[in-house]
Amino acid sequence: MRHSLWHEIRNFFLRGSVLARLIGVNVAVFILIKLVRVFLFLLNIDGAGDQITQFLGISSNIHVILHRPWTIITYMFVHIEFFHILFNMIVLYVGGRLFSDFIGKDRLTATYLVGGLVGGLFYVAAFNVFPVFQDVVAFGLAIGASASVLSVFIAIAVYMPDYQLPLLLLGRIRLKYIAIFFVVLDIISIDKGNPGGHIAHLGGAFWGFIYATLLKSGRDPALVIGFYLDKFSKLFRSKPSFRVEYNRERPVTDDDYNRQRAENQQKIDKILDKISQSGYDSLTREEKDLLFRSGNR
Repeated sequence: MRHSLWHEIRNFFLRGSVLARLIGVNVAVFILIKLVRVFLFLLNIDGAGDQITQFLGISSNIHVILHRPWTIITYMFVHIEFFHILFNMIVLYVGGRLFSDFIGKDRLTATYLVGGLVGGLFYVAAFNVFPVFQDVVAFGLAIGASASVLSVFIAIAVYMPDYQLPLLLLGRIRLKYIAIFFVVLDIISIDKGNPGGHIAHLGGAFWGFIYATLLKSGRDPALVIGFYLDKFSKLFRSKPSFRVEYNRERPVTDDDYNRQRAENQQKIDKILDKISQSGYDSLTREEKDLLFRSGNR
């Protein structure tokens, strides 16, 4: 039985997943900036709203970045236009759900952040290298999560290229074709407007491709990055009170553990086969929960 859209959205945020937090931070920052800009408008403070964007966005001027190093992170959570954040969050939700299910939610934050960092580096490097930007390099500014979002989407597209995604009016399209469309669109749009944004997108896509390629070869840089991110986040967590619990249940033997692991893997393999044949939406609620728990592990 299919759940209603509202039920799916409610469960998505109530789970408190990494994906939900990333979307939540982007939406919260967007709303906060809008409220501040309205407040400053009512106070008749001219130009203050633009100063907020400059304070959080990444500049193409290297000297400005050195004075505002936090912008290499904050820029990837800042949006001003409604349709900009709407499109980014839709793509992040779709790509992030697949990424969490097939690659793992523990790798999602690292891929998002590193993709944004590489996108920012592409942007700054392009504006300081190519002559066409010499007149605007001193005051260029980039904002938005597009590089990070594209990094996540390209990563899952490279990792699962033949997975079919149902699109409105277009039917089921393989992820690799959607990814190619995004990349080609950014390349041919560089000279049409917002060149810095499109170059940053390509930087994020580049990292998504590199990361998925490394992952498929058995190397996972996201685990190292995620380890240090977890260490950093623990500095802001309250320590739980000490409690001793006694487990009276019979300990699990190696044979029992291996048998349970093999049975679970067989179930996961059947679910993945079902997704390949009929798509993610064909799964039952129990199958989705099992896949979600497996991704968490």
